[in-house]
Amino acid sequence: MLRAKQVPDHGEVRLGDIVLRNRLVTSSSLLGYGVANSPLLPYGMSPVSLFVPLERFGAVTTRTLTVEPREGHFSTRDDYSLGELPGLLRRYGRVLRRTDGGWLNAFGWCNVGIEAYLRDYHPRTRGQRTIISLGGFSGEELVTLVDRVNAAVPAGDIAAVELNVSCPNVNVDLSTILDEVLAEAVPRSSHPVILKLSPDHDYVRSARAAAAAGVSALTAINTVKALRLDPRTGEPFLANRYGGLSGRAIKPIGLRVVSELREAGVTLPIIATGGVRTVDDCREYFWAGADAVSLGSAVWLASYPGYALAPLRALHVRRVLDAVRRWDTPPGRPVAAA
Repeated sequence: MLRAKQVPDHGEVRLGDIVLRNRLVTSSSLLGYGVANSPLLPYGMSPVSLFVPLERFGAVTTRTLTVEPREGHFSTRDDYSLGELPGLLRRYGRVLRRTDGGWLNAFGWCNVGIEAYLRDYHPRTRGQRTIISLGGFSGEELVTLVDRVNAAVPAGDIAAVELNVSCPNVNVDLSTILDEVLAEAVPRSSHPVILKLSPDHDYVRSARAAAAAGVSALTAINTVKALRLDPRTGEPFLANRYGGLSGRAIKPIGLRVVSELREAGVTLPIIATGGVRTVDDCREYFWAGADAVSLGSAVWLASYPGYALAPLRALHVRRVLDAVRRWDTPPGRPVAAA
């Protein structure tokens, strides 16, 4: 079991300016927008999530949202019928593939757009603590997104906005706009801002720039840019050729990034993600220097037949959540405070 202090659960944890219900959050994209339109085919949400009370997490992070609806490499539709299921699974196979120790995805910021999210989804997730993930290709786009969240969501109603300036499968080197985003979008936000770091770029430099710009916390890490080829034909498995690798395979990379950030003197709160499945995974990240941990593809994704075991997988998630909720101060380092 997690070696935690047995303290009362007061219902919130402060990471600098960010207020979470506890130190376990969910990663972007795996739970869509925090609610499904169809209980039968919960497009955008892992079936495992239907058996877990999402309001008990420290926060639930949305799919990355852009200014306009974006098909990416998949589809924004969520009204598939049972008869369309075989075709839907084939499409999934071109944007999401299981690989050794993890998953490779290239959805490419497929989303309904910020206006549809704020109108159709956010009002239905008020019981959750939410981190709204935002993505764009310029400082101007991120400013627009921040302004729209400011206008629709009162300060304090969500945990934070997360700026995704590190996605590896949108075919743009987003690191080139980081300084512009930090200078223009961060100061405008009425909500705490989290910067999501890429392990493929200079994350220490990015973290230091984020701290100087007034960012409240870091997410470490985004997926790792990767490639798989069909060994029979040489064709890429994914429609985008390259995708983002997540899951157990990247946990050692995530641990390294968190540790190196702390060794470099970065003091911002860190939400660690990458291969987190068990209580032991959480403990490793806390010891590396994280203040909170995030459950991603290692928990929420399974082979399609494997989703028949979703209720059992959900019981495991609940046990991890209960253990982390009892966690007080990660050993060896103080928790960032307001």
